[in-house]
Amino acid sequence: MTQPVRVAVTGAAGQIAYNLLFSIGSGEMLGPSTPVVLQLLEMTPVLPSLKGVAMEIEDCAFPLVRDVVCTDNPEVAFKDANWALLVGAKPRGKGQERKDLIRENGPIFVGQGRALAKCAAPDIRILVVGNPANTNCLIARKNAPRIPDDRWFAMTRLDHNRAQAQLAKRAGVPAADVTNVSIWGNHSTTQYPDFLHAKIRGRPAREAIKDDAWLRGEFIATVQKRGAAVIEARGKSSAASAANAAVAHVKSFVAATPAGDWTSAAVISDGSYDVPQGICSSFPVRSNGRGGWEIVKGLDLDAFAKEKIAASIKELDEERAVVADLLG
Repeated sequence: MTQPVRVAVTGAAGQIAYNLLFSIGSGEMLGPSTPVVLQLLEMTPVLPSLKGVAMEIEDCAFPLVRDVVCTDNPEVAFKDANWALLVGAKPRGKGQERKDLIRENGPIFVGQGRALAKCAAPDIRILVVGNPANTNCLIARKNAPRIPDDRWFAMTRLDHNRAQAQLAKRAGVPAADVTNVSIWGNHSTTQYPDFLHAKIRGRPAREAIKDDAWLRGEFIATVQKRGAAVIEARGKSSAASAANAAVAHVKSFVAATPAGDWTSAAVISDGSYDVPQGICSSFPVRSNGRGGWEIVKGLDLDAFAKEKIAASIKELDEERAVVADLLG
């Protein structure tokens, strides 16, 4: 009998997790033949709500779900976990500065990093979804020194999907016809969605769209500010699309990347493309489907792209300085 994959999810009673857990239970994330144990973490006052979520998962009678663990103890949630999806984080309050949010969320990821290092399975992989994701990922990683760099990701797949959708819409084609999208830098309004290497039905996006002013202007701004636009339109954050992106991220690293394509993820930099080593930045990446992955190398970046990426890396450096005391 196949050994279940243990998936830990933090903030498990929140809106993103509520949209995420049923995709995991149904087999959409890890495949239709992979049993799972869901290990769900919440703050103590929220445990009654989490119990209700667990009841709903039970009522779905998912054939693949072997057990659901509800807890307020990170060491219980991360015990022997193979994947940890760190979704829980305090949202940014009205009028709150980004650096203040970083300081408030930072200690959460100190504790979770230490618990992961102590309790997780040897093959653990961690995806940080809670914002500011890049810096939260860096904090957790620095507090889990036994877990290698290549096990850590911050989610920029939602930005990747947004860029893919915008290019498809502009070109009048299905999103599946858009490949080789890249997100560089921080998951913030400084990120750089790269149209230079994107392809539409195999042709360079610039040739298919033939509107550099739109690509350099409205396209980038739309992707960078899409989260705020969703909140403005529906009065709530983009929980469903974030959950979908988390599922897509994990699927992209469980399976091999299709030949000639890549996805986007924030990873611990190895110094590629002059991004300082050790910083958590988004790159185009490929997976071999066997647990290994690599940053796509050798892409030519023009002066415009380099300027945009440098601005996002500067922001990441500034965020790292804000939490220097939390980095172990």
